Amino acid sequence: MTRYPDIPKPIRSGLVVVDPDHGTPQRVIVLQFNPDTLERGIAPQSAGDSGDAGGGGTGSGDRNEALRLKGPAQETWKFTAEIDATDQLEIAAPDGIHPQLAVLEMLVQPTTAQLRAATRLTQKGSIEISPIEMPLTLFTWGSKRVMPVRLTELSVNESAFDVRLNPIRASLSIGMKILTVSDLPAGHRGADLYMAHLAQKERLAAAARGGGLGAPGLGGAGLVTGRG
Repeated sequence: MTRYPDIPKPIRSGLVVVDPDHGTPQRVIVLQFNPDTLERGIAPQSAGDSGDAGGGGTGSGDRNEALRLKGPAQETWKFTAEIDATDQLEIAAPDGIHPQLAVLEMLVQPTTAQLRAATRLTQKGSIEISPIEMPLTLFTWGSKRVMPVRLTELSVNESAFDVRLNPIRASLSIGMKILTVSDLPAGHRGADLYMAHLAQKERLAAAARGGGLGAPGLGGAGLVTGRG
């Protein structure tokens, strides 16, 4: 294969599983290929409700709350990841891509040890058993996007198999919810990481070039202030 040393090696996106107590990475999952597209949904947490408020309007919420936010916007990401063992023929793969699939599936599964511990508590007659807490998962898309996430969707389409029926090629539809300070308790490491992610957005927004009032055809400040 021809190598071009002057072409920079692309940064790979991926997931990092972190111990929330100590902040130490427990596992790094690097996506074999960066997704071609990302679908992002951003829903503001508005204080005002929608509906009919009378007076010709369509909102039923408190008018004093129309421009208020209850917290950070709820952001979701969706993308398709590809895994192909035939693209890495120099690496032995006796189990096909089972290991890579299992690593991703364990992000949404409790371990056998956690399930056994919960069963023991149940057998001892514990009235209330707390839900099993999973490790903190970070999604990384370059240095400017590192954020705590919870996987909300994992759909696997296996499209090729070896002679032992091990999958060797698959596409995965992955959906994630960005965890904010509204989702995590105060002092949680994930909450601190979200604040760092939000601060990065603020720095990027400050670096954007602003436009003048003439560009959108406003013509003067009077149209903005309502005094024409």
